[in-house]
Amino acid sequence: MVVRVDAASVNGADLLLRSGRLGVLTGRRFPKQIGIDFVGSLVAAHPEADLSGVSVGSRVWGTVADQGGSLAEFVGIPSTQIAAAPNNLTSLEAVTLLAGGTTAYTGLVQKAHLRPGERVLIRGAAGGVGSVAIQLAKALGAHVTALAAAASLEFVLGLGADVARDYRTATREDLGKFDVIFDTNGSDLLAFRRLLAPGGRMVSIAFGKKAPVRGLLAIAGSAVFGRRRIRFFLGKPTRNDFQRLTEQVERGEIRPVIDRVFPLAQSADAHTALENHSIQGKIVISISE
Repeated sequence: MVVRVDAASVNGADLLLRSGRLGVLTGRRFPKQIGIDFVGSLVAAHPEADLSGVSVGSRVWGTVADQGGSLAEFVGIPSTQIAAAPNNLTSLEAVTLLAGGTTAYTGLVQKAHLRPGERVLIRGAAGGVGSVAIQLAKALGAHVTALAAAASLEFVLGLGADVARDYRTATREDLGKFDVIFDTNGSDLLAFRRLLAPGGRMVSIAFGKKAPVRGLLAIAGSAVFGRRRIRFFLGKPTRNDFQRLTEQVERGEIRPVIDRVFPLAQSADAHTALENHSIQGKIVISISE
């Protein structure tokens, strides 16, 4: 399958990969291809490929998984890694939801088994994953407390959070106890694990930008807590995940949030923006749209 890419987004994993701080998992040999998600047009397909609802010329979305980076004009991808993109969003809007939407669903539903009425704490709530996680948790009927920068508190409340707290000043006493903690930062994991109520579950999708090895050790060491361990996963969504997300978006359960758009030639500036600025939603790279 060959897709002409309209848009991709910048993810935290891209920054770690590019910087070499994920070398313990990916190896330290460079160059490495950058980009996880994409929205574009299907321009070629193998005659025997299972297209499942799409055809050449269709607008599709998906992730590259282990097939190489999406930050390109064209990507080659297995048919199982794409689905029809939502028909109510532009490509620039849709790409903001791919990695965040599939990751939030896996973390909150499949790993934490979030139930209606439960209290959930979302760390990094204003970012690309956190901003979707707020919306999904509310759609699931949870009470959402969002941790974000002071400048983003109104933003996360606007996404549906019941409570918003400045991550720099909030104390454990301020926050209380939670049935589910969804962490997108990866720092101070064991300290936040103490906020779990009896029977609580904690899921992290990160292990710290500055000290990833320390975060990995904290996650591994938490196994001694049994069911109250810190659950960690690397998202590997497939067609079913994209199809489910398309349906959620078309029903209006999740909306996109674009922080900024950069052209492909300014991809380095897009990475710098994610590294150095407080983000609200997703940074997008426009390629052919």
